Amino acid sequence: MVHFLLSLLLVASSGLAQTPALPSKDKLHLFLLVGQSNMAGRGTVEAQDKTPHPRVLMLSKAGEWVPAIDPMHFDKPSAGVGLGKTFGQLYAEAHPDVTVGLIPCAVGGSHIDAWQPGVFYAPTKSYPWDDMLKRAQLALKTGTLKGILWHQGEADSTDKLAPGYEAKLHDLIARMRKQVGSSETPFIAGQLGKFADAPWDAFKTQVDAVHQALPTKVPHTAFVSAEGLGHRGDKVHFDSPAYRELGKRFFEAWGKLEPKQAR
Repeated sequence: MVHFLLSLLLVASSGLAQTPALPSKDKLHLFLLVGQSNMAGRGTVEAQDKTPHPRVLMLSKAGEWVPAIDPMHFDKPSAGVGLGKTFGQLYAEAHPDVTVGLIPCAVGGSHIDAWQPGVFYAPTKSYPWDDMLKRAQLALKTGTLKGILWHQGEADSTDKLAPGYEAKLHDLIARMRKQVGSSETPFIAGQLGKFADAPWDAFKTQVDAVHQALPTKVPHTAFVSAEGLGHRGDKVHFDSPAYRELGKRFFEAWGKLEPKQAR
């Protein structure tokens, strides 16, 4: 009996040790990770991806702040390394007095029409927009939103969907900002995989043009190039080194918008 009680105490104390202490609300800087599978991440998880940074947290599936390690997302069993952890670590190093709170909300395979209120996305049995909004509102109780990171568009690179993609993306940005941030919340869009052995068709080129034109059409937005990055073998998803590089590029893009924001 004594041994059993001691075991319970050890488990309890271990659980308490894993609970991160949160700073004041203005010192917990939040970032939404939104889009489809290349935001969720499909890279192979390695030791470095399982090593947490003391000031980089993620909102778990259960809605709790925990140390950020890959895989962050839980949209599909194939979730792996993404760009979020690298982004968070670089942000934390550049802002030594704050803690970073990453909010994983990407849904693999989702087209932009799935990111509307009340829309059910059957492949993941989820409501991308509604689920994102609930998680964002929960996070905002303890932190301050500093940016929205977006990587999506593969599912819309078709003859029927590509022509209407720009209007839908601009609408999505406005809705997200209204619901979880402000009209000046930075929104950063990443380029679709641009692989030498997987040439783009006209529709993927059309969606890419929307992403590239975003900074000239919507204030406080940025575009991140995927030039030179490799895929994991499927000609769709980046490999782990590419995701880490994307995280770096997203951070650099955010940095160019930062002087316009209240720190």
